[in-house]
Amino acid sequence: MKNWKNILLLAIPSLLSFATQTVVGTVNLIMVGHLGAIVIAIVGVVNIIIYNAFALFSGIGHTVNYLVAQNYGANDMRNGIRRTYIALYISALVGMLLLVIGIFFSDHILWLTTGSKEIADQGTYYLQLRIIAQAFGIVSFALHGFLRGVGDTRTSMILSIVSNVTIVTLVYALTFGHFGLPELGLNGAGYAILAGEAIGFVLALFVFFVAKNKQFHTRIGVRPRTSEVKELGGESFKLGMQEFSMSLSMFIFTMFVARLGTTALAANEIALNVMAFGFMPAFAFGATATIMVGQEVGRGSPLKGRRAGTDVAIMGSIFILLLGAAEFVFAEPIARLYNSTEPEVFHLAAILIMTSAFLQLFDALYNFYAGALRGIGDTTFLMRASLVTSWLIFVPLAYVFIYVFEWGSIGAWLSLYLYLMVLGISLMVRFYRTDWSGITIRKSAPAEHAAGM
Repeated sequence: MKNWKNILLLAIPSLLSFATQTVVGTVNLIMVGHLGAIVIAIVGVVNIIIYNAFALFSGIGHTVNYLVAQNYGANDMRNGIRRTYIALYISALVGMLLLVIGIFFSDHILWLTTGSKEIADQGTYYLQLRIIAQAFGIVSFALHGFLRGVGDTRTSMILSIVSNVTIVTLVYALTFGHFGLPELGLNGAGYAILAGEAIGFVLALFVFFVAKNKQFHTRIGVRPRTSEVKELGGESFKLGMQEFSMSLSMFIFTMFVARLGTTALAANEIALNVMAFGFMPAFAFGATATIMVGQEVGRGSPLKGRRAGTDVAIMGSIFILLLGAAEFVFAEPIARLYNSTEPEVFHLAAILIMTSAFLQLFDALYNFYAGALRGIGDTTFLMRASLVTSWLIFVPLAYVFIYVFEWGSIGAWLSLYLYLMVLGISLMVRFYRTDWSGITIRKSAPAEHAAGM
Protein backbone atom coordinates (compact mmCIF):
# COMPACT_ATOMS: atom_id res chain seq x y z
CA MET A 1 0.00 0.00 0.00
CA LYS A 2 2.90 2.35 0.75
CA ASN A 3 4.27 1.77 -2.76
CA TRP A 4 0.88 2.60 -4.28
CA LYS A 5 0.71 5.91 -2.43
CA ASN A 6 4.25 6.81 -3.52
CA ILE A 7 3.44 5.81 -7.09
CA LEU A 8 0.50 8.21 -7.22
CA LEU A 9 2.48 11.04 -5.62
CA LEU A 10 5.16 10.67 -8.30
CA ALA A 11 2.96 9.75 -11.27
CA ILE A 12 0.18 12.35 -11.01
CA PRO A 13 2.49 15.39 -11.45
CA SER A 14 4.21 13.62 -14.36
CA LEU A 15 0.82 12.80 -15.87
CA LEU A 16 -0.29 16.43 -15.63
CA SER A 17 3.01 17.55 -17.15
CA PHE A 18 2.71 15.20 -20.15
CA ALA A 19 -1.00 16.00 -20.49
CA THR A 20 -0.24 19.71 -20.68
CA GLN A 21 2.27 19.11 -23.47
CA THR A 22 -0.21 17.00 -25.46
CA VAL A 23 -3.06 19.47 -25.05
CA VAL A 24 -0.80 22.38 -26.00
CA GLY A 25 0.26 20.61 -29.18
CA THR A 26 -3.37 19.99 -30.13
CA VAL A 27 -4.50 23.54 -29.32
CA ASN A 28 -1.59 25.06 -31.24
CA LEU A 29 -2.38 22.98 -34.32
CA ILE A 30 -6.04 24.02 -34.14
CA MET A 31 -5.12 27.72 -33.91
CA VAL A 32 -2.47 27.65 -36.62
CA GLY A 33 -4.70 25.45 -38.78
CA HIS A 34 -6.92 28.45 -39.48
CA LEU A 35 -4.08 29.89 -41.57
CA GLY A 36 -4.68 27.32 -44.32
CA ALA A 37 -3.74 23.88 -45.65
CA ILE A 38 -0.14 24.75 -46.53
CA VAL A 39 0.46 25.94 -42.96
CA ILE A 40 -1.03 22.73 -41.56
CA ALA A 41 1.30 20.74 -43.83
CA ILE A 42 4.33 22.78 -42.71
CA VAL A 43 3.50 22.38 -39.03
CA GLY A 44 2.92 18.64 -39.47
CA VAL A 45 6.25 18.09 -41.21
CA VAL A 46 8.16 20.30 -38.76
CA ASN A 47 6.58 18.49 -35.81
CA ILE A 48 7.88 15.18 -37.17
CA ILE A 49 11.39 16.62 -37.67
CA ILE A 50 11.47 18.11 -34.17
CA TYR A 51 10.07 14.97 -32.55
CA ASN A 52 12.74 12.80 -34.17
CA ALA A 53 15.48 15.25 -33.16
CA PHE A 54 14.20 15.24 -29.59
CA ALA A 55 14.00 11.43 -29.54
CA LEU A 56 17.61 11.14 -30.73
CA PHE A 57 18.95 13.35 -27.93
CA SER A 58 16.39 12.51 -25.23
CA GLY A 59 18.77 9.86 -23.93
CA ILE A 60 20.70 12.58 -22.09
CA GLY A 61 17.72 13.40 -19.87
CA HIS A 62 16.78 9.74 -19.43
CA THR A 63 20.35 8.89 -18.39
CA VAL A 64 20.50 11.71 -15.84
CA ASN A 65 17.12 10.53 -14.53
CA TYR A 66 18.17 6.99 -13.70
CA LEU A 67 21.73 7.78 -12.55
CA VAL A 68 20.59 10.56 -10.22
CA ALA A 69 17.79 8.33 -8.89
CA GLN A 70 20.40 5.71 -7.96
CA ASN A 71 22.70 8.30 -6.39
CA TYR A 72 19.79 9.82 -4.46
CA GLY A 73 18.82 6.42 -3.11
CA ALA A 74 22.45 5.79 -2.10
CA ASN A 75 22.65 9.20 -0.37
CA ASP A 76 25.50 10.04 -2.75
CA MET A 77 24.28 13.26 -4.35
CA ARG A 78 27.91 14.36 -4.70
CA ASN A 79 28.14 12.03 -7.70
CA GLY A 80 24.55 12.78 -8.73
CA ILE A 81 25.35 16.49 -9.08
CA ARG A 82 28.57 15.71 -10.89
CA ARG A 83 26.76 13.54 -13.42
CA THR A 84 24.15 16.25 -13.91
CA TYR A 85 26.88 18.77 -14.74
CA ILE A 86 28.40 16.42 -17.30
CA ALA A 87 24.95 15.94 -18.84
CA LEU A 88 24.55 19.72 -19.00
CA TYR A 89 27.89 20.04 -20.80
CA ILE A 90 26.86 17.39 -23.33
CA SER A 91 23.37 18.85 -23.84
CA ALA A 92 24.87 22.34 -24.28
CA LEU A 93 27.12 20.98 -27.06
CA VAL A 94 24.10 19.30 -28.65
CA GLY A 95 22.21 22.58 -28.37
CA MET A 96 24.99 24.43 -30.21
CA LEU A 97 24.99 21.74 -32.91
CA LEU A 98 21.24 22.20 -33.32
CA LEU A 99 21.69 25.97 -33.60
CA VAL A 100 24.16 25.51 -36.47
CA ILE A 101 21.89 23.00 -38.21
CA GLY A 102 18.85 25.22 -37.74
CA ILE A 103 20.49 28.37 -39.06
CA PHE A 104 22.25 26.88 -42.08
CA PHE A 105 20.38 23.72 -43.11
CA SER A 106 16.66 24.18 -42.36
CA ASP A 107 15.73 24.78 -46.00
CA HIS A 108 17.61 21.66 -47.12
CA ILE A 109 15.94 19.56 -44.40
CA LEU A 110 12.45 20.64 -45.48
CA TRP A 111 13.22 20.07 -49.14
CA LEU A 112 14.62 16.58 -48.50
CA THR A 113 11.69 15.70 -46.23
CA THR A 114 8.85 16.89 -48.47
CA GLY A 115 10.21 17.46 -51.96
CA SER A 116 8.00 20.57 -52.03
CA LYS A 117 9.55 23.91 -52.92
CA GLU A 118 6.47 25.71 -51.56
CA ILE A 119 6.78 24.08 -48.13
CA ALA A 120 10.54 24.66 -48.09
CA ASP A 121 10.17 28.34 -49.01
CA GLN A 122 7.36 29.12 -46.57
CA GLY A 123 8.45 26.85 -43.73
CA THR A 124 12.21 27.42 -43.47
CA TYR A 125 12.10 30.28 -40.96
CA TYR A 126 9.49 28.46 -38.86
CA LEU A 127 11.72 25.36 -38.76
CA GLN A 128 14.70 27.52 -37.77
CA LEU A 129 12.75 28.92 -34.82
CA ARG A 130 11.61 25.43 -33.77
CA ILE A 131 15.14 24.01 -33.93
CA ILE A 132 16.50 26.89 -31.84
CA ALA A 133 13.68 26.28 -29.35
CA GLN A 134 14.62 22.59 -29.28
CA ALA A 135 18.20 23.54 -28.39
CA PHE A 136 16.84 25.07 -25.17
CA GLY A 137 14.51 22.09 -24.72
CA ILE A 138 17.31 19.50 -24.76
CA VAL A 139 19.12 21.25 -21.87
CA SER A 140 15.85 21.71 -19.98
CA PHE A 141 15.07 18.00 -20.38
CA ALA A 142 18.37 17.10 -18.71
CA LEU A 143 17.50 19.35 -15.76
CA HIS A 144 14.03 17.80 -15.56
CA GLY A 145 15.78 14.42 -15.48
CA PHE A 146 17.63 15.57 -12.36
CA LEU A 147 14.40 16.75 -10.71
CA ARG A 148 12.62 13.48 -11.42
CA GLY A 149 15.66 11.54 -10.23
CA VAL A 150 15.40 13.10 -6.76
CA GLY A 151 11.64 12.49 -6.79
CA ASP A 152 10.61 16.12 -7.29
CA THR A 153 8.08 15.56 -10.06
CA ARG A 154 5.96 18.42 -8.70
CA THR A 155 8.52 21.12 -9.55
CA SER A 156 9.07 19.53 -12.96
CA MET A 157 5.30 19.69 -13.52
CA ILE A 158 5.11 23.37 -12.52
CA LEU A 159 7.95 24.30 -14.90
CA SER A 160 6.26 22.41 -17.75
CA ILE A 161 2.90 24.07 -17.13
CA VAL A 162 4.43 27.58 -17.00
CA SER A 163 6.34 26.96 -20.24
CA ASN A 164 3.35 25.47 -22.06
CA VAL A 165 0.84 28.09 -20.91
CA THR A 166 3.29 30.74 -22.15
CA ILE A 167 3.44 28.99 -25.51
CA VAL A 168 -0.35 28.77 -25.94
CA THR A 169 -0.87 32.39 -24.90
CA LEU A 170 1.82 33.71 -27.23
CA VAL A 171 0.74 31.50 -30.15
CA TYR A 172 -2.73 33.06 -29.88
CA ALA A 173 -1.32 36.58 -29.50
CA LEU A 174 1.46 36.50 -32.10
CA THR A 175 -0.30 34.40 -34.73
CA PHE A 176 -3.39 36.61 -34.90
CA GLY A 177 -2.15 39.91 -33.43
CA HIS A 178 -3.96 40.06 -30.10
CA PHE A 179 -3.09 41.91 -26.86
CA GLY A 180 -1.44 44.70 -28.84
CA LEU A 181 1.19 42.37 -30.34
CA PRO A 182 1.92 42.18 -34.09
CA GLU A 183 0.15 39.65 -36.31
CA LEU A 184 2.97 37.37 -37.48
CA GLY A 185 1.10 34.29 -38.70
CA LEU A 186 3.04 31.02 -38.74
CA ASN A 187 6.30 32.69 -37.72
CA GLY A 188 4.49 34.15 -34.71
CA ALA A 189 3.72 30.60 -33.60
CA GLY A 190 7.41 29.80 -33.98
CA TYR A 191 8.40 32.79 -31.85
CA ALA A 192 5.86 31.71 -29.23
CA ILE A 193 7.31 28.21 -28.96
CA LEU A 194 10.85 29.64 -28.81
CA ALA A 195 9.84 32.04 -26.03
CA GLY A 196 8.10 29.30 -24.05
CA GLU A 197 11.09 26.96 -24.30
CA ALA A 198 13.50 29.77 -23.37
CA ILE A 199 11.42 30.65 -20.30
CA GLY A 200 11.28 26.99 -19.31
CA PHE A 201 15.06 26.78 -19.75
CA VAL A 202 15.73 29.83 -17.55
CA LEU A 203 13.35 28.58 -14.84
CA ALA A 204 14.95 25.12 -14.88
CA LEU A 205 18.41 26.70 -14.46
CA PHE A 206 17.09 28.80 -11.57
CA VAL A 207 15.63 25.77 -9.82
CA PHE A 208 18.82 23.73 -10.20
CA PHE A 209 21.41 26.40 -9.35
CA VAL A 210 19.41 28.46 -6.83
CA ALA A 211 16.38 26.68 -5.39
CA LYS A 212 18.10 23.30 -5.05
CA ASN A 213 21.51 24.61 -4.02
CA LYS A 214 20.79 24.61 -0.28
CA GLN A 215 19.58 21.00 -0.34
CA PHE A 216 22.05 19.48 -2.82
CA HIS A 217 24.95 22.01 -3.12
CA THR A 218 24.47 22.34 -6.85
CA ARG A 219 26.72 25.37 -7.40
CA ILE A 220 30.11 23.72 -7.80
CA GLY A 221 32.87 23.57 -10.38
CA VAL A 222 33.18 20.30 -12.27
CA ARG A 223 36.09 19.25 -14.46
CA PRO A 224 34.85 16.11 -16.24
CA ARG A 225 37.23 13.30 -17.11
CA THR A 226 37.11 11.57 -20.48
CA SER A 227 35.97 8.30 -18.89
CA GLU A 228 32.99 10.03 -17.29
CA VAL A 229 31.96 11.75 -20.51
CA LYS A 230 32.21 8.41 -22.33
CA GLU A 231 30.11 6.73 -19.66
CA LEU A 232 27.30 9.28 -19.72
CA GLY A 233 27.58 9.79 -23.47
CA GLY A 234 27.41 6.05 -24.09
CA GLU A 235 24.34 5.61 -21.91
CA SER A 236 22.70 8.65 -23.53
CA PHE A 237 23.42 7.24 -26.99
CA LYS A 238 21.80 3.88 -26.17
CA LEU A 239 18.67 5.42 -24.67
CA GLY A 240 18.51 8.00 -27.47
CA MET A 241 18.74 5.28 -30.13
CA GLN A 242 16.00 3.36 -28.34
CA GLU A 243 13.63 6.35 -28.67
CA PHE A 244 14.84 7.42 -32.13
CA SER A 245 14.38 3.94 -33.56
CA MET A 246 10.76 3.92 -32.45
CA SER A 247 10.00 7.46 -33.63
CA LEU A 248 11.60 6.91 -37.05
CA SER A 249 9.78 3.62 -37.60
CA MET A 250 6.50 5.36 -36.71
CA PHE A 251 7.31 8.04 -39.28
CA ILE A 252 7.79 5.36 -41.95
CA PHE A 253 4.54 3.70 -40.82
CA THR A 254 2.73 7.02 -41.34
CA MET A 255 4.29 7.36 -44.82
CA PHE A 256 2.98 3.89 -45.72
CA VAL A 257 -0.52 4.81 -44.52
CA ALA A 258 -0.42 8.12 -46.41
CA ARG A 259 -0.18 6.19 -49.67
CA LEU A 260 -3.56 4.58 -48.92
CA GLY A 261 -5.26 7.92 -49.56
CA THR A 262 -6.65 10.91 -47.73
CA THR A 263 -9.41 9.02 -45.93
CA ALA A 264 -7.03 6.42 -44.52
CA LEU A 265 -4.50 9.05 -43.51
CA ALA A 266 -7.14 11.21 -41.80
CA ALA A 267 -8.57 8.22 -39.91
CA ASN A 268 -5.07 7.13 -38.92
CA GLU A 269 -4.20 10.59 -37.58
CA ILE A 270 -7.46 10.74 -35.58
CA ALA A 271 -6.80 7.32 -34.03
CA LEU A 272 -3.19 8.19 -33.20
CA ASN A 273 -4.31 11.47 -31.64
CA VAL A 274 -6.80 9.62 -29.43
CA MET A 275 -4.17 7.01 -28.62
CA ALA A 276 -1.90 9.84 -27.44
CA PHE A 277 -4.17 10.21 -24.43
CA GLY A 278 -3.12 6.68 -23.50
CA PHE A 279 0.54 7.52 -24.06
CA MET A 280 0.40 10.17 -21.35
CA PRO A 281 -0.31 7.89 -18.38
CA ALA A 282 2.02 5.27 -19.86
CA PHE A 283 4.88 7.80 -19.96
CA ALA A 284 4.01 9.05 -16.47
CA PHE A 285 4.00 5.61 -14.87
CA GLY A 286 7.13 4.64 -16.83
CA ALA A 287 8.97 7.68 -15.45
CA THR A 288 7.73 6.74 -11.99
CA ALA A 289 9.13 3.22 -12.40
CA THR A 290 12.57 4.66 -13.24
CA ILE A 291 12.54 6.85 -10.12
CA MET A 292 11.35 4.18 -7.68
CA VAL A 293 13.46 1.32 -9.03
CA GLY A 294 16.57 3.51 -9.35
CA GLN A 295 16.26 4.84 -5.82
CA GLU A 296 15.77 1.36 -4.32
CA VAL A 297 18.81 0.08 -6.21
CA GLY A 298 20.76 3.02 -4.80
CA ARG A 299 19.62 2.10 -1.28
CA GLY A 300 20.98 -1.40 -1.79
CA SER A 301 17.48 -2.94 -1.90
CA PRO A 302 17.08 -4.19 -5.49
CA LEU A 303 14.34 -6.67 -4.55
CA LYS A 304 12.27 -3.77 -3.21
CA GLY A 305 12.92 -2.11 -6.56
CA ARG A 306 11.52 -5.17 -8.32
CA ARG A 307 8.42 -4.97 -6.11
CA ALA A 308 8.07 -1.25 -6.85
CA GLY A 309 8.38 -1.87 -10.60
CA THR A 310 5.67 -4.52 -10.41
CA ASP A 311 3.36 -2.25 -8.41
CA VAL A 312 3.81 0.54 -10.97
CA ALA A 313 2.94 -1.88 -13.80
CA ILE A 314 -0.19 -3.12 -11.98
CA MET A 315 -1.50 0.34 -11.12
CA GLY A 316 -0.65 1.73 -14.55
CA SER A 317 -2.32 -1.21 -16.31
CA ILE A 318 -5.54 -0.69 -14.36
CA PHE A 319 -5.53 2.97 -15.41
CA ILE A 320 -4.89 2.09 -19.07
CA LEU A 321 -7.56 -0.64 -19.15
CA LEU A 322 -10.20 1.74 -17.77
CA LEU A 323 -9.21 4.36 -20.34
CA GLY A 324 -9.20 1.76 -23.12
CA ALA A 325 -12.65 0.49 -22.15
CA ALA A 326 -14.06 4.03 -22.38
CA GLU A 327 -12.44 4.55 -25.80
CA PHE A 328 -13.79 1.20 -27.03
CA VAL A 329 -17.37 1.93 -25.95
CA PHE A 330 -17.41 5.53 -27.22
CA ALA A 331 -15.18 5.06 -30.29
CA GLU A 332 -17.55 6.55 -32.87
CA PRO A 333 -18.66 9.58 -30.81
CA ILE A 334 -14.98 10.30 -30.16
CA ALA A 335 -14.18 10.02 -33.87
CA ARG A 336 -17.05 12.40 -34.70
CA LEU A 337 -15.47 15.05 -32.49
CA TYR A 338 -12.64 15.24 -35.03
CA ASN A 339 -14.68 14.81 -38.21
CA SER A 340 -18.48 14.69 -38.26
CA THR A 341 -19.05 15.52 -41.94
CA GLU A 342 -17.34 12.59 -43.71
CA PRO A 343 -18.83 9.19 -42.71
CA GLU A 344 -16.07 7.21 -44.42
CA VAL A 345 -13.50 9.00 -42.25
CA PHE A 346 -15.19 8.78 -38.86
CA HIS A 347 -16.38 5.17 -39.40
CA LEU A 348 -12.84 4.02 -40.23
CA ALA A 349 -11.42 6.15 -37.41
CA ALA A 350 -13.88 4.52 -34.98
CA ILE A 351 -12.69 1.05 -36.00
CA LEU A 352 -9.06 2.11 -35.51
CA ILE A 353 -9.87 3.69 -32.13
CA MET A 354 -11.48 0.42 -31.03
CA THR A 355 -8.35 -1.39 -32.20
CA SER A 356 -6.08 1.02 -30.36
CA ALA A 357 -8.15 0.90 -27.16
CA PHE A 358 -6.44 -2.27 -25.99
CA LEU A 359 -3.33 -1.89 -28.12
CA GLN A 360 -2.50 0.83 -25.58
CA LEU A 361 -2.00 -1.85 -22.92
CA PHE A 362 1.01 -3.29 -24.77
CA ASP A 363 2.41 0.19 -25.34
CA ALA A 364 1.91 0.81 -21.63
CA LEU A 365 3.71 -2.43 -20.71
CA TYR A 366 6.59 -1.25 -22.86
CA ASN A 367 6.72 2.09 -21.03
CA PHE A 368 6.33 0.61 -17.54
CA TYR A 369 9.04 -2.02 -17.94
CA ALA A 370 11.34 0.19 -20.02
CA GLY A 371 11.19 2.68 -17.16
CA ALA A 372 11.96 -0.03 -14.61
CA LEU A 373 14.84 -1.44 -16.69
CA ARG A 374 16.26 2.07 -17.04
CA GLY A 375 16.20 2.23 -13.25
CA ILE A 376 18.69 -0.65 -13.06
CA GLY A 377 20.74 0.61 -16.02
CA ASP A 378 19.80 -2.17 -18.47
CA THR A 379 20.19 0.25 -21.36
CA THR A 380 21.89 -2.05 -23.87
CA PHE A 381 18.95 -4.45 -23.87
CA LEU A 382 16.49 -1.57 -24.27
CA MET A 383 18.34 -0.28 -27.34
CA ARG A 384 18.61 -3.73 -28.91
CA ALA A 385 14.96 -4.58 -28.25
CA SER A 386 13.86 -1.31 -29.86
CA LEU A 387 16.09 -1.75 -32.92
CA VAL A 388 15.14 -5.40 -33.50
CA THR A 389 11.38 -4.97 -33.09
CA SER A 390 11.22 -1.70 -35.04
CA TRP A 391 13.20 -2.79 -38.09
CA LEU A 392 12.77 -6.58 -38.19
CA ILE A 393 9.11 -6.73 -37.14
CA PHE A 394 7.22 -3.42 -37.36
CA VAL A 395 8.37 -1.85 -40.63
CA PRO A 396 8.52 -5.13 -42.64
CA LEU A 397 5.10 -6.28 -41.38
CA ALA A 398 3.56 -2.87 -42.09
CA TYR A 399 4.84 -3.05 -45.67
CA VAL A 400 3.67 -6.64 -46.20
CA PHE A 401 0.23 -6.16 -44.63
CA ILE A 402 -0.43 -2.88 -46.49
CA TYR A 403 1.09 -3.49 -49.94
CA VAL A 404 1.43 -7.26 -50.36
CA PHE A 405 -1.70 -8.53 -48.59
CA GLU A 406 -3.55 -5.26 -49.37
CA TRP A 407 -5.23 -5.14 -45.96
CA GLY A 408 -5.27 -1.33 -45.93
CA SER A 409 -5.55 0.59 -42.66
CA ILE A 410 -6.55 -2.52 -40.69
CA GLY A 411 -3.36 -4.24 -41.86
CA ALA A 412 -1.32 -1.21 -40.88
CA TRP A 413 -2.72 -1.22 -37.37
CA LEU A 414 -2.34 -5.00 -37.11
CA SER A 415 1.39 -4.53 -37.72
CA LEU A 416 1.46 -1.83 -35.01
CA TYR A 417 -0.43 -4.18 -32.68
CA LEU A 418 2.03 -7.06 -33.20
CA TYR A 419 5.02 -4.73 -32.86
CA LEU A 420 3.94 -3.25 -29.53
CA MET A 421 2.81 -6.65 -28.25
CA VAL A 422 6.20 -8.25 -28.95
CA LEU A 423 8.10 -5.24 -27.59
CA GLY A 424 6.01 -4.90 -24.43
CA ILE A 425 6.09 -8.62 -23.61
CA SER A 426 9.83 -8.82 -24.35
CA LEU A 427 10.60 -6.10 -21.81
CA MET A 428 8.26 -7.63 -19.25
CA VAL A 429 9.98 -11.02 -19.62
CA ARG A 430 13.39 -9.35 -19.33
CA PHE A 431 12.29 -7.59 -16.14
CA TYR A 432 11.17 -10.78 -14.41
CA ARG A 433 14.02 -12.99 -15.68
CA THR A 434 16.67 -10.57 -14.39
CA ASP A 435 18.61 -11.74 -11.33
CA TRP A 436 17.60 -8.88 -9.05
CA SER A 437 19.65 -10.10 -6.12
CA GLY A 438 22.79 -9.19 -8.05
CA ILE A 439 21.71 -5.69 -9.15
CA THR A 440 23.94 -2.91 -7.81
CA ILE A 441 24.23 0.84 -8.27
CA ARG A 442 26.13 1.98 -11.34
CA LYS A 443 29.48 3.19 -10.06
CA SER A 444 31.21 6.28 -11.40
CA ALA A 445 34.86 7.26 -11.35
CA PRO A 446 36.09 9.02 -8.17
CA ALA A 447 35.04 12.67 -8.09
CA GLU A 448 37.50 15.30 -9.11
CA HIS A 449 35.99 18.77 -8.99
CA ALA A 450 37.67 21.96 -9.84
CA ALA A 451 36.34 23.78 -6.81
CA GLY A 452 36.90 21.72 -3.73
CA MET A 453 35.20 18.47 -4.80
